[in-house]
Amino acid sequence: MRVAMTGSAHRTIALLVAAGTGSRAGGETPKQFRTIGSQTIIGHAVDAFIGHSAIDGIIIVIGAGQEEAARIALGNRPVTAFVEGGETRQASVRAGLEAIATSGGATRVLIHDCARPFLPAAVINRLLAALAEAPGAIPVLPVVDTLIRGTGEVVARDGLNRVQTPQAFTFDTILTAHRNWDASREATDDAQMLRASDHDVVLVAGDEALEKLTFPADFQKAEARMDAQRTIRTGMGYDVHRLAAGEKLWLGGILIPHDKGLAGHSDADVGIHALVDAILGALADGDIGSHFPPTDPQWRGVASSRFLDHARGLVAARGGRIDHVDLTLICEAPKIGPHRDAMRMHLAEILAIPLDRVSVKATTTERLGFVGRSEGIAAQAIATLSLPALSCTDA
Repeated sequence: MRVAMTGSAHRTIALLVAAGTGSRAGGETPKQFRTIGSQTIIGHAVDAFIGHSAIDGIIIVIGAGQEEAARIALGNRPVTAFVEGGETRQASVRAGLEAIATSGGATRVLIHDCARPFLPAAVINRLLAALAEAPGAIPVLPVVDTLIRGTGEVVARDGLNRVQTPQAFTFDTILTAHRNWDASREATDDAQMLRASDHDVVLVAGDEALEKLTFPADFQKAEARMDAQRTIRTGMGYDVHRLAAGEKLWLGGILIPHDKGLAGHSDADVGIHALVDAILGALADGDIGSHFPPTDPQWRGVASSRFLDHARGLVAARGGRIDHVDLTLICEAPKIGPHRDAMRMHLAEILAIPLDRVSVKATTTERLGFVGRSEGIAAQAIATLSLPALSCTDA
């Protein structure tokens, strides 16, 4: 995903609305910051757009004072900007659209509620394809339940649909519709505003996975559905780098004072390299050298944290999650203990997972071999992933 917000307006922007308090969901934490399957709801929603090649940027509309919580909930995910919303959803969307206009505009925008965190890529594809026919497109599901009024009168369900998000629009058209809307009227969704401006809105097939999370029972169902549809993958990584004078020593993303450092094409962080290979192994997606060839000059001296963020993004693009990582550093010196907590926190931040899912250990070889002679440092890692059952074959 490309995230630049300056230059050409020929781009597709995802506008995520996450400004609510989620009071009906229960609890003190706004629902967009709660977790399902070890990832926050807002994280799930953002991952769907990060993993789609047609999306050029992500704008998130948040409530007043929520930016720090949003950044924590999203970890290291590449979000373009945060925008403070208004008192209503309509006002929040308008704020996001105006922010896009100020930053250079766009060609297309997908407006999505974070309360619908499980967004299949196929729905995005259908919406964007439909914009070739009309300036607006929305995903819907047919009403299948019997409907009655309070009096018990049965309502004919023929032609009735349940509307979902994201809703896709040509940017200038939906921005104009918002600017022209009578603020005293409440709009139930953005498509309503577009129709009021005499523009067509195409209906495309939605998805049951896009059901909105509103009440406590919805979260329980979502957890159960995720567990039933997932498969566990485990990968192992191993790496070695030579210690050399005049080099900096990076381990687990932390710069450690030492008389020698590790030599390599990048920053030679042997711990992160092993961890990247473990994640790639669980994905059955090659190794670190196939993604970042040591013959490519662009990776010379680069921070290995970038490699780990790339591996995390690959997991997210498949709709997966990183359940646990376990890293063992093998060296005689330096002592790892004083730096272990800093390493764990750094790795947890990059991987966007809780700290208690990151383990860092150290051992020696009892002065045997090249490690025992302090000629180099080795590392081995294990990563446990949870992936949608179909992603392993469909990726």
